[in-house]
Amino acid sequence: MADAAPAPAATASYDVVVIGGGPGGYNAAIRAGQLGLKVACVEKGQTLGGTCLNVGCMPSKALLHASELFEIANKEFGTLGIDVGTPKVNLPQMMKQKAESVTALTKGIEFLFKKNKADWIKGTGKIVGTGQVEVTAADGTVTVLTAKDIVIATGSEPTPLPGVDFVEGKIIDSTGALSLPAIPKKLIVIGAGVIGLELGSVWRRLGSEVVVVEFLDKVGAGMDAEVATAFQRGLTKQGMTFRMGTKVTSAKAAKDGVVLTIEPAAGGAAETLTADVVLVAIGRRPYTAGLGLESVGIETDKRGFLVNDHLKTGKDGVWVIGDVTHGPMLAHKAEEEAVAVIEFIAGKAGHVDYDLVPSVIYTGPEVAWVGKTEEQLKAAGVEFKKGKFPFTANSRAKINHETEGFVKVLADATTDKVLGVHIFGPSAGELIGEACIAMAFGGSSEDIARTCHAHPTRSEAVKQAAMGVEGWTMQA
Repeated sequence: MADAAPAPAATASYDVVVIGGGPGGYNAAIRAGQLGLKVACVEKGQTLGGTCLNVGCMPSKALLHASELFEIANKEFGTLGIDVGTPKVNLPQMMKQKAESVTALTKGIEFLFKKNKADWIKGTGKIVGTGQVEVTAADGTVTVLTAKDIVIATGSEPTPLPGVDFVEGKIIDSTGALSLPAIPKKLIVIGAGVIGLELGSVWRRLGSEVVVVEFLDKVGAGMDAEVATAFQRGLTKQGMTFRMGTKVTSAKAAKDGVVLTIEPAAGGAAETLTADVVLVAIGRRPYTAGLGLESVGIETDKRGFLVNDHLKTGKDGVWVIGDVTHGPMLAHKAEEEAVAVIEFIAGKAGHVDYDLVPSVIYTGPEVAWVGKTEEQLKAAGVEFKKGKFPFTANSRAKINHETEGFVKVLADATTDKVLGVHIFGPSAGELIGEACIAMAFGGSSEDIARTCHAHPTRSEAVKQAAMGVEGWTMQA
């Protein structure tokens, strides 16, 4: 008897199908629903939110917050007149509260989908032709979605390091570093970027000896050089050790840890380092595996990114947003593109100003910046003035015992238009929003300087730095 023919795939029709449920994908789906478009978001994970909510931004911030409070309790409570004994780390509880926070956020997105009539199609999406996305569920069931417009929002994944193979619990990526079962005595972090420095900070605060190995000669790629120098100095003072200008050639897991082989990036003798755990944090790469791009004639560039022209891939009805295309790999950049792409599709005027996408490193103190660095302005031949104000002279920072760092404002020498703002200090990630708004409206340093700021607040440091552009800082 002949085998029965497989059941035909179910089909469903939409105005827009979004592939990927991370910050780019889920915001695109929500915005589409708001604008009355029939929309489906295809996500293979067990929850919505992508890397950011599940194994990235949100859980890392939960651990950064908890570990910072632990360090404050250990080092500052006595000075503040608070006697609570010796705080201890309850790692299982710390991980539990992290997971509970993440679950609440992902459930929140499911609620927003229902509120805005966006469908979550659970499964792995693959483009199989113009206007067609095939979705394979975990049980093998196949559904074909048709739509006039398809938005690719598949995000990114950790970049592996040649010669270094991941070994669970020993040689790990950022996901593994968020769920270690015990505090390593020694942690080596490969990469002095955002992820490496944030997660390195978490485990240092909890008791690990942390060594950071970086190929480049400064931390925080893309950061203003003056800020980067102060930032590294601050992290070193906290207890991190840095091996800059150093290349990792191999990492081998052993019974009692990991043996790392390194050598100078410029060439020289090799040496070995040992650690309980090695975190590989050299960046992320676009995720396009099994996406079926060839079915509609889409190719990636040499680095694996999908090229776009105003978020269009060049193929009718196929759009791309977020980490899988060019620009900073940041959740808020993906969110802005999500809104823009749906507004393009709906016939509206979408827009993203890539010069005003802020960057933040959520260490303690934080680092945040937007616009041009001094080095970029000099390289472009742009004449500028600089105002700088230290948090040691900010009354709120002083009262709170958080005086490390400064604010720097760069403005055009002729027009006074703000060209860049760089902050190393307390609440930098919150303060940078003021700079983004001022720059979005083409504001000048004088506009910031003559705007009344509440006293006492950390935001006064931004005002004072803006005053410094024309040399009339009053509090330092």
